[in-house]
Amino acid sequence: MEKNSRKAWLYLLPAILFLGVFMVYPLIDVFIYSFEEGYNFASGEYQGVGFFNYEYVLKDPYFLRALKNTFILVLITVPLSTALALVISLGLASIKALRKLFQTVYFLPYVTNTLAVGMVFMIMFDKTAYTDGLMNTILGVFGMTPVDFIDGPYAAKMLVLSLYTIWVVLPFKILILTTALASVKKDYYDAARVDGTTRGRMFTRITLPMIAPMIFYLVITGFIGAFKAYSDAVALFGTDLNSQEMNTVVGYVYDMLYGEGGGYPSYAAAAAIILFLIVLTITCVNLLVSRQKIRY
Repeated sequence: MEKNSRKAWLYLLPAILFLGVFMVYPLIDVFIYSFEEGYNFASGEYQGVGFFNYEYVLKDPYFLRALKNTFILVLITVPLSTALALVISLGLASIKALRKLFQTVYFLPYVTNTLAVGMVFMIMFDKTAYTDGLMNTILGVFGMTPVDFIDGPYAAKMLVLSLYTIWVVLPFKILILTTALASVKKDYYDAARVDGTTRGRMFTRITLPMIAPMIFYLVITGFIGAFKAYSDAVALFGTDLNSQEMNTVVGYVYDMLYGEGGGYPSYAAAAAIILFLIVLTITCVNLLVSRQKIRY
């Protein structure tokens, strides 16, 4: 038994070293940077140790705006994308002919470059001097005035960003849920039909409880992914997200490190730790709720 245990740890050693070097050590390093005031990468010197970096970040209007944008994006995209993926997965599960073809079509956006998809969305929604764009053309059919979705009102820009984010994450969620639906035993449905159970009751009493672990998994990963959003906004609005008022927390961290007027690793580290704590808290809450409500 002891010999097998040693072999197991030996097999795990490469993964443990990889995680330690590329995940645990950087996290500890960032945590230390977040308390070093005025840290300079070139000289490796800092002016003091304390909570000034956190105070600065939490009072910075750019960070507060980025945090607001990130929370709005999370609250809109995670539930909508999960619900829409569930509806599409149920439709695919009920289709026997050409099911694999439809699954492939729905999965294509997941393997497509996100920046390329973002440019397509920008062309669809962008209002220029020469054209109002595809979406404004459709709105014009219903007698609505053109809207500048890319450089216009904040609500319009957030709508485009939310739609784009949902479109990007939808294929992965559909793949997971179609697999979960296929794993539900047909015997349960056959027994329910014998008892005269309606489809709605079968969904709430059989399907939903059986795939609930996968739904909670998608919700948790959806929260984490949405809080890390940055490339989505860049693909639509360019790199100067602060002027567009569409920056995210990850974008704020990047700007503090490499953006115009950047070079503030201490502030970037503090913002990264704040984001880490937010994501960790939400993940723990979701896990606690899932343990109480779901039987795995």
